[in-house]
Amino acid sequence: MQPNFLLTALRTVGAWAVTLLLFFPLGWVVLTSFKTELQAIHVPPLFLFEPTLENFTEVQRRSDYLLFARNSMITSVGSTILGLLIAAPAAYSMAFFRTRRTRDILMWMLSTKMMPAVGALVPIYVIAQTLGMLDSLTALTIVFTLSNLPIMVWMLYTSYKDIPNEILEAARMDGASLWTEFRHVVLPLSIGGLASTGLLCLVLSWNEAFWALNLTSAKAGTLAALIASYSSPEGLFWAKLSAASLMAIGPIVVFGWFSQKQLVQGLTFGAVK
Repeated sequence: MQPNFLLTALRTVGAWAVTLLLFFPLGWVVLTSFKTELQAIHVPPLFLFEPTLENFTEVQRRSDYLLFARNSMITSVGSTILGLLIAAPAAYSMAFFRTRRTRDILMWMLSTKMMPAVGALVPIYVIAQTLGMLDSLTALTIVFTLSNLPIMVWMLYTSYKDIPNEILEAARMDGASLWTEFRHVVLPLSIGGLASTGLLCLVLSWNEAFWALNLTSAKAGTLAALIASYSSPEGLFWAKLSAASLMAIGPIVVFGWFSQKQLVQGLTFGAVK
């Protein structure tokens, strides 16, 4: 019994250590956001101080937080909906009408996520500039959609593969067309996969910073651009930067907390077979 108790205790301590290590950066951002600038750069760091809300007030006064939040919401939700409209039928075709090249196409799609985003920056920037779409929500939504599309197709593909073929065969024997089969059979049976895929890609789009910083400026900037605006040649305003970061990640952290079950389900589709 003693070795088992020690092993359990070590596992518990290790789990708490890892949890605190992962939570510390977020916790430090929360603490710093309620400090003054002098308190934020104080050495040694201050853990006991009189909290202030002046940083949050300054962020809202200096830049329109609601505008950046609205842009993040539009691009995240828009890219998620557009991505589902494209990925759902694409994954359906690959899952139930396989060819010799289906696996190769899926692997090629996934391999595009391994390329650094900076490798595609110049052509995408030139295209957006030529079409007059720089600093526009439309361009950012399209880029977010294309960026997340491989993941969406893969997740929906594994979700569709869990649907028994007998159900589809029965629908075809009853005379169901491809559209009827997809709409009335496949989609209702994969609603969990659709929800998980949508939630994950919503989070990824909300947190995307590279494209938001390089394709937008003032009009279509997202919350990532708001955070970056607190970096200047004079230095970093740590307290205000922390307040802006907390205001940016707060909504998606709360959203992710309440939808964590669906997110975990989507990430583990097809893991056990």
